[in-house]
Amino acid sequence: STPFINSNNDGEWNYKDKNMALYEEEMDSAPMVASLLNKLAKYTNLPQGVREHEEAEDGVTRVAVPQMGTFIGVYLPCMQNILGVILFLRLTWIVGTAGILESLAIVSMCCICTLLTAISMSAIATNGVVPAGGAYYMISRSLGPEFGGAVGLCFYLGTTFAGSLYILGTIEILLTYIIPPAVCTDNNGLTMQNNMRIYGTCCLLLMALVVFVGVKYVNKLSLVFLSCVVLSILATYAGAIKTLIEPPEFTVCLLGNRSLKNDCFETCSKTEVFKNNTVTTELWKHFCSSEYSNATCDEFFTLNNLTEIPAIPGLLSGVVKDNLWSNYGPAGIKIEKTNLHSESPQSPSTDNDRYFVFNDITTYFTLLVGIYFPSVTGIMAGSNRSGDLRDAQRSIPVGTILAILTTSFLYISFVILFGACIEGVVLRDKFGFSVKSNPVIGALAWPSPLVIVIGSFFSCCGAGLQSLTGAPRLLQAIARDGIIPFLQVFGHGKRNGEPTWALLLTVGICEIGILIASLDEVAPILSMFFLMCYLFVNLACAVQTLLRTPNWRPRFKFYHWALSFLGMSLCLSLMFICSWFYALIAIVIAGCIYKYIEYRGAETEWGDGIRGLSLNAARYALIRLEEAPLHTKNWRPQLLVLCKLNSELQVKHPRLLSFTSQLKAGKGLTIVCSVLEGTYMTRKEDANLGEQNMKATMTAERTKGFAHVVVSSSLRDGFSIMIQSAGLGGMKHNAVLMAWPAGWKHPTDSLPRRNFIETVRETTEANQALLVAKNIDHFPDNQERLKEGAIDVWWIVHDGGLLMLLPFLLMQHKVWRKCKMRIFTVAQLNDNSIQMKKDLQVFLYHLRLDAEVEVVEMHDSDISAFTYEKTLKMEQRSQMLKEMQLSRTEREREAQLIHDRNTASHSVVNDKTDGATPDRVHMTWTKDKLLNERNKHREGMAVKDMFNMKPNQSNVRRMHTAVKLNEVVVKNSKNSQLVLLNMPGPPKNKKGDENYMEFLEVLMEGLDRVLLVRGGGREVITIYS
Repeated sequence: STPFINSNNDGEWNYKDKNMALYEEEMDSAPMVASLLNKLAKYTNLPQGVREHEEAEDGVTRVAVPQMGTFIGVYLPCMQNILGVILFLRLTWIVGTAGILESLAIVSMCCICTLLTAISMSAIATNGVVPAGGAYYMISRSLGPEFGGAVGLCFYLGTTFAGSLYILGTIEILLTYIIPPAVCTDNNGLTMQNNMRIYGTCCLLLMALVVFVGVKYVNKLSLVFLSCVVLSILATYAGAIKTLIEPPEFTVCLLGNRSLKNDCFETCSKTEVFKNNTVTTELWKHFCSSEYSNATCDEFFTLNNLTEIPAIPGLLSGVVKDNLWSNYGPAGIKIEKTNLHSESPQSPSTDNDRYFVFNDITTYFTLLVGIYFPSVTGIMAGSNRSGDLRDAQRSIPVGTILAILTTSFLYISFVILFGACIEGVVLRDKFGFSVKSNPVIGALAWPSPLVIVIGSFFSCCGAGLQSLTGAPRLLQAIARDGIIPFLQVFGHGKRNGEPTWALLLTVGICEIGILIASLDEVAPILSMFFLMCYLFVNLACAVQTLLRTPNWRPRFKFYHWALSFLGMSLCLSLMFICSWFYALIAIVIAGCIYKYIEYRGAETEWGDGIRGLSLNAARYALIRLEEAPLHTKNWRPQLLVLCKLNSELQVKHPRLLSFTSQLKAGKGLTIVCSVLEGTYMTRKEDANLGEQNMKATMTAERTKGFAHVVVSSSLRDGFSIMIQSAGLGGMKHNAVLMAWPAGWKHPTDSLPRRNFIETVRETTEANQALLVAKNIDHFPDNQERLKEGAIDVWWIVHDGGLLMLLPFLLMQHKVWRKCKMRIFTVAQLNDNSIQMKKDLQVFLYHLRLDAEVEVVEMHDSDISAFTYEKTLKMEQRSQMLKEMQLSRTEREREAQLIHDRNTASHSVVNDKTDGATPDRVHMTWTKDKLLNERNKHREGMAVKDMFNMKPNQSNVRRMHTAVKLNEVVVKNSKNSQLVLLNMPGPPKNKKGDENYMEFLEVLMEGLDRVLLVRGGGREVITIYS
């Protein structure tokens, strides 16, 4: 049995989902909960990264199931990225130069900075899914496309320069410790830099080729690289512990208190006994003119003795006391042991300086901060792999924070161990020349320095390859977002998605870092870009927390806006501590990118925090604006532009919007509105299309503001609603701008005239100013430049000063800038025109307006026959229009009555009589009614003959004023670029509405560009400061 009453087609009913029949219509557009959950369960947020490229190269599609846990997926990648080149090549030198205490301060500052950033990052990363792009995605979706693009590019540049840093580290290890003979010529500074450039470029090209050919090899070797880092760290700890039992055999040779390079001699003495004979050593030959004992020697060599001390005294030696304090110095100064005395020669010689160990750069605290900071970067590695994690929202915070705590412990313990185990002169020896060209950390390591050399070499190679793999993908993610138009070419790549063009750009930028050829100079550049990125991560978290947006629900709960602000402040401070010069450059680069995206970028809405911040600020400002009325000094025209759309829903008068932008110069509120007749249900699509077209025209005409299209039963009601309700709170319009209704004289359509007059009445009632532009299509567009001419103001009655303020605002725009302002006022018979002119000039001087003043005398004169005849014709025309309107209304009423009777008869008559009746009724009505109407018309014309009419005296006087004023205006302002006139108000008695339009037409006759101005009933300009 069927559940439906009177159902005859049971077989056609479909009972699927009949339990939810009530929601059938909703199911067409919205999914059921079960299907939604099913889709979410199948979703994986795997980025189009390395694994997809591997699959494309192999031709095999693997089942993508995220399996990595916290340790493998986040902890180890972060550890591998954080521990690197600075640890092995510069940390001992930083400890020796800055001392243990200041080194601990540097390490603590940098580690606290990254820890606070990691807390903020954890909050953002656990507030939803983070796809490909890592830090860029988090920042852009939290702070918007402008900040996201700026910081994304900074992060990209940071990652790219990190590649340069690692490659320079690789080449430094290669040329200094592995194959020193590969250096082309002798080891002075400039030659070494050129070697770094040549070998670094070759290494970069080789790495780029590896990345281009197969990323999968880089991925597979990452475990090998990590193993090298771990082994090197374990070897260092083992060596430090071994010093308790037996210190290493490395010694340092000191001449006086100066450290010597011991790679060029074996014995640290001036002479030695060989076969019972005292002979000079190899060292003697370096400082003396010959090998004989009577040779002439360097004065410093003669005055001072040679001392050999252990390079690694060990943990129990007490050397920690000597290494507590800093030893900064200028470039070129020789490294000396502070508690040893040496005799200084009377005439110092520099001939043998190459045998001493000296500072290659000037050292100071802030420089060391900039060099050290790259060693704590890499905290984003976990968030970049969020797609590979089993539970990203748990793994990212735990893994990242544990990695930072672990590496912070390692760095702090290394600072203390290095200071407690290694001699100060050795610590300050950056390249290990005093310990037979071994890395200083290698001299401490057990069982051999080779462990550190090989481990650090492979670690730097791996880190460089990973930078060259990650940076192009980051650039590709930014390019594919489409927020920076000129980067879109880098969104393309090979068929498998490999970012070829992005890789080429990355190699080019990386080469710039290699051409700098100094690890110490590249490190601060890298620090700037990473600090900028971390700063905005903290800002994003702080903004989201303070805004309390409903979508801000991170699973990681141990965050606070104060911590984020502290992290942000620390990042900014570190930027200027490292290098104020580089910090300003990084800020300028980020600022330029921000403004470029704001100006040219694609319009995207990501639900970012800056939008929320803007909304909060706007709400606060609107509430504040409503608290007190606006002062005259702050008054500016807030325009409601009544715009008409044509049949194709395009803006009918685009020049109206041009004039708006010229009047506002982008300042203040502009609301452009239009009205469509009908119902919203039927014309919703038209309203949306009209609004889009309006916005497009506003963009083309450079009008900044809001567009809105209203659907109403009549145009009059729609515009009335807009005049009453447009705007919000204190940001409401105070002036209405519209075009003069050109079709108001149409004999059968009185709507334009009635709508216009009602708009004038409503704006007056609402205390809003009204601006009416005649011949708006003749007004200049934004590309025109008026070379000369005048803007004439005809000041008949005082309207609050709006007439004088408008030309001033117009002349701020480049279109009207070269025009001059002239003010005309009218003097009656009893007025002193000379005194009026003087008073007006003083008034304008106090208003700070530059304008020419003219007083036009209009004496009482007899009303001319022309005026009398013009008034008569106006009244006759109005009378005819009234009668035509009345007869048409009666015809419509009679037709409706007959139609109703006819409809009623249909319910009782048979179907046979249907069809002929309407025609018969219609024909009968037409014949009789037409005769009646003609008779009535003839009778009316007979009674009130056109030639016997006498015009109304009030109308004659009004027409006389319009004609005389028009004559004066045309005489003085016919060639002006724009004429501004006081707009007289409509008659209080609505019977004179037809004549009002005629008066205005006569007033503007013979003028091209006219702006009728009606004040809003308040002062808008003041003489007071």
